[in-house]
Amino acid sequence: MRVIVTGGCGFIGSAVCRHVVHDLSWDVLNIDKLTYAANKANVETIAASGRYQLAEEDICDLPAIRAAFDQFSPDAVIHLAAESHVDRSITGSAEFIRTNVVGTHSMLEAAREYWSSLSGQARDAFRFVHVSTDEVYGSLGPTGLFTETTPYDPRSPYSASKAASDHLASAWFETYGLPTLITNCSNNYGPYHFPEKLIPLVILNALEGKTLPVYGDGSNIRDWLYVEDHAKGIVAALTKGSPGQKYNFGGRAERRNLDVVEQICDVLDATVPMERSRRELITFVADRPGHDRRYAIDSSKAERDLDWTQTVSFEEGLKQTVDWYLQNETWWRPVRDRVYSGDRLGLVGG
Repeated sequence: MRVIVTGGCGFIGSAVCRHVVHDLSWDVLNIDKLTYAANKANVETIAASGRYQLAEEDICDLPAIRAAFDQFSPDAVIHLAAESHVDRSITGSAEFIRTNVVGTHSMLEAAREYWSSLSGQARDAFRFVHVSTDEVYGSLGPTGLFTETTPYDPRSPYSASKAASDHLASAWFETYGLPTLITNCSNNYGPYHFPEKLIPLVILNALEGKTLPVYGDGSNIRDWLYVEDHAKGIVAALTKGSPGQKYNFGGRAERRNLDVVEQICDVLDATVPMERSRRELITFVADRPGHDRRYAIDSSKAERDLDWTQTVSFEEGLKQTVDWYLQNETWWRPVRDRVYSGDRLGLVGG
């Protein structure tokens, strides 16, 4: 297989690149603008492989994307490139609309033009996998799960931009016949996670003895999925899924945010003890505007149709993640010092 992966220097994208090069021996063209959350070190283990190449391009640059398709001749596209942090979308929505909506349009158009030029088996086998989020579904009550037929109800600029991009991918299948598939996932965690997100932020703050901010009363619930399990699910959708279909990937690991923070504290206390419990660093702060109450994914369709299942429990995955950060200060220290130090984001002024 020859596959274009967009955003392959990001958190989930790099996990996909590592998986398909290491485990499947696919050829990969990684198209990445290398924004603040991208890191070439995320794909360092495959960078010297003859099966991997990087194109430092903006997905909104349609001529550049067309050229990439023409030069690489992919069998498939896995589209992950996106602005993804809700807090940043609250104070900087324009970049989310540009990258997530306009950029997805650019990718779909370039793919459509390329696919239209194919014939026979190459045309029949081509796939475009659009990777999205469970946040497009809105907020759940105390019971129930998101399914592939749950109506969209985005509540933040980020989730609204991803909902729009999902609709574009669906429309390009219905209108033009482009063989698109959409995947929606729960919260990912694991190695190489940029430390603006909850788990890596808490790990690094706790290591340094800094305050551990928890929004509101900490009772917001998320479903957690280990990133390498998700990467395998994305590839399963590509190889086994049906064009025009959606597939949800979750970890069956609902946790209150406060419980996640406390569990990180306990793992670190057992591994790198301090004079006091790190739970004492927890500080409740003003809630995020429009903070969805609960997410939970029903993965039964993916488990049934794609023969996919998660393999890493939350407890096992969290321990592996903490251990990775403990062992890889050379990766996260430059990020903390030069890119993002852990300050609060997403505050609405005025």
